[in-house]
Amino acid sequence: MALLIKKFGGTSVGSIEKIKNIAKHICESKENGNDLVIVVSAMGDSTDELNTLAESITKTPSKRELDMLLSTGEQVTMSLLSMAISEYGVPAISMTGSQVGIVTESIHGKARILDIKTERVKDFIEQGYVVVIAGFQGSSLSHNGSMEITTLGRGGSDTSAVALASALGGDTCEIYTDVPGVLTTDPRIVKDAKLLTQISCEEMLELASVGASVLHPRAVEIA
Repeated sequence: MALLIKKFGGTSVGSIEKIKNIAKHICESKENGNDLVIVVSAMGDSTDELNTLAESITKTPSKRELDMLLSTGEQVTMSLLSMAISEYGVPAISMTGSQVGIVTESIHGKARILDIKTERVKDFIEQGYVVVIAGFQGSSLSHNGSMEITTLGRGGSDTSAVALASALGGDTCEIYTDVPGVLTTDPRIVKDAKLLTQISCEEMLELASVGASVLHPRAVEIA
């Protein structure tokens, strides 16, 4: 039995049909004897749409309020996917970053993960649940000791998934997206971009750091 961490990006969960297909894939993996932790992004262009809503109110939104707003995108996905998995007869439970115990810096919009308290997730795994977690978010303590929701920056769901895989001692961390893997260049721009069969962490970090959007730089660092 393996502990698999699977992360599904915005394009992968962009519609109800896609969410149902993912749920079927997850249930098949569970029935094969694997334990599963699923990390999800917001559906499609939801994050951009939430940013647009904020900008329709003010051009200079409070970073705290923006984190409160943007974190809702992943929460929609996690709930819907958890429902879809349950519909196929496999027990599933959804959790926000703060419910999981993802502790971050007290910086809104680009917080770094400091620690993950894994007890609650491990308990649900032992009970047989598929745990579906909202990526891109965590929580920190403010100067007065109250809990604040924070986000990890664009692409931060990758970071959530890799950090969880590390903290939980996962056997594999799989990142699902709309391209077949890491390519030599952006296939949306260069049609004959070549698929790389393997790449070193150093090379991947360099690619990610100069703007390759296939993986978040912080996720590479943690990996």
